Amino acid sequence: MSMLSQIFPPSPTFTEEHVPNLQGKVCIVTGAAVGVGYQLAKMLYAQHATVYIATRSAAKIDAAISSLRASAPSSRGVLRAMVLDLSDLATIGPAARAFLDQESRLDVLVHNAGIMTPPAGSKSKQGHDLEMATNCLGPFLLSRFLQPVQQRTASLPDASPAAVRTVWVASMLDGFSVHGGIVFGGGDGKTDSSGAPVVQSNAMDNYMQTKAGAVFLAHESAQRFPDSGVVNMSVHPGLMRTELQRHQNRIVKHAMGVVFKPAKFGAYSELFAGFSPSITAAHNGRFAIPWGRLGTVPRHIEEALKGRERGGTGASRRFWEWCEQETAPYFVQA
Repeated sequence: MSMLSQIFPPSPTFTEEHVPNLQGKVCIVTGAAVGVGYQLAKMLYAQHATVYIATRSAAKIDAAISSLRASAPSSRGVLRAMVLDLSDLATIGPAARAFLDQESRLDVLVHNAGIMTPPAGSKSKQGHDLEMATNCLGPFLLSRFLQPVQQRTASLPDASPAAVRTVWVASMLDGFSVHGGIVFGGGDGKTDSSGAPVVQSNAMDNYMQTKAGAVFLAHESAQRFPDSGVVNMSVHPGLMRTELQRHQNRIVKHAMGVVFKPAKFGAYSELFAGFSPSITAAHNGRFAIPWGRLGTVPRHIEEALKGRERGGTGASRRFWEWCEQETAPYFVQA
C-alpha cells in the first residue's frame, strides 16, 4: 500500500458503531491511560467489555478509569488497573500473574504503549536501549505470560473463530524503516547469541527499528503457534497527535499538530486489527494500516520475514530469538 495512502487514508469503515456487545469479554490495552490507548479503551468499555488499563502509573490509571466511567455511565463493563512498566522486565511477571489470579480468559491483548525518541542513550532498568525494551522486549515478555490463557479462551464454546487476538502496534514502515528492519551486531548476518540489535545514531532510525520489531514479533507469533487459535496482527495506527511526540522539539511538534489527526483515529486502526470480523485466521501475522485496512510491508521487510531457506534474510526469526534470550531470566511462571 502506498505511503501516500497511509499518510492520507480514507475514512474509517470499522468504528465504535460497528462493535458488538462485548460484555463478558476481557481485554488488556497497554498505555491506555492516555492517547490512542485511552480512546480504544473508551470504545471497548462503552460496549460493556472488561478492560484492563495497563501502564506504570497507578495514579494515571485511576484518573483514566474515573474519566472512562464518566464517559459511559450506562456501561455494564468493568475497568481494572494493571500496573506494569514495560521498560522494566521484572515488573511484567507479577502484573501478569495478578491478572491471571483475577481472570480465566483474555480475548484481546493490545500492545499499544510505546516510546519514541527519548534522550540519546536512554536505557531500561535492565540496561537495554529504552525504546527497544519498551516497544519490543516488554510486550514480548507480557505475551509469553498471557499466551496460555489466550489459547484457553480461543477454545471456549463462546469464542468465535479468530476472535482471540494480539495486536502489535508498529508504524509506517514505507520510506522510514532501516533496510532489513533491524540492524544486528556481528556483521556476518548469521543468527548467533552475540548479535543484538545495534542502537542507531539517528533517533528516528532507532525508533523505527523497534516498530519493525513489532511486525517481526506478530509474524513470528503466527508462524510459531499456528494452531493456538490466537490471531496476531501488527498495525500502523496512523499519523496522530499523541504523547508519543513529547520528546520532539517545538517546531516538529507544531508541524505534527497541524498535519496529524486526533488520537481517536489511531484507535480505529487498532479497533480494526483487534475486533473487525473481516479479520480471519488466514490473516494471522498480517499488517494493517490506517484507519483500519489490510496493508503490505515494504519488500525489504518481506525478505526479513522469510527464513534463509526461503530466500529471505531470517531477520525476523533472529529478532524473536534475541527477545527470547533477553527475557528468559524474567519468564518465571507460578
